[in-house]
Amino acid sequence: MKIFIYSNEEQEKEIRQKSYPDTMTLFFSRNSPTLEETENHDAFFLLHDDNEIMDLTGFKNKPVVIHSVTKNLANDSLPTNVARINAWPGFLQRTVWEIAHNENEVIPAIFKKLQWDIIKVKDEPGLISGRVISMIINEAFFALKEGVSTKKEIDLAMKLGTNYPYGPFEWAEKIGIDKVYDLLNTLSQSDIRCTPSFNKDGKINIS
Repeated sequence: MKIFIYSNEEQEKEIRQKSYPDTMTLFFSRNSPTLEETENHDAFFLLHDDNEIMDLTGFKNKPVVIHSVTKNLANDSLPTNVARINAWPGFLQRTVWEIAHNENEVIPAIFKKLQWDIIKVKDEPGLISGRVISMIINEAFFALKEGVSTKKEIDLAMKLGTNYPYGPFEWAEKIGIDKVYDLLNTLSQSDIRCTPSFNKDGKINIS
């Protein structure tokens, strides 16, 4: 079985750390699949930034997994063969991937063949871990604003106290502060507690 993976260098590096059966062939590309590649592959991981727009109707019910953190499947009326994951830096190396999908058996079937563990979650912005980490980052900016400590000390405290692989400011830098801001801003439309404590450039909000 042939899997087409449209990814950047960091995403490819993380996925290559995962094992998979010899019967599965993973083809990595920095470009979206051509019509010929769409015909010649059995499943697709489209991990470009979720702000990009791509026509997802031409894959003939083959499994398509997209990187979409803030946008929901339902809101975009995507085909039932499309699922979404969070492919932020650091998330693809997790042993279990969170995935939102419609009740379409082709999606879990491809992961079963890859022998990769997944957990189905609600089709909502951030999935689960993205929401949690973004809120932790937000609280860290509140603490910084209040003069609790420095960025370096807050990062160190969180890593030592919770055994996190990164501190909140390290996570923000790794993911991209603009992406964290976009998710929090989306979440804040239904929950005021998620209102970003910083702007898109990572500057603390004064008000």
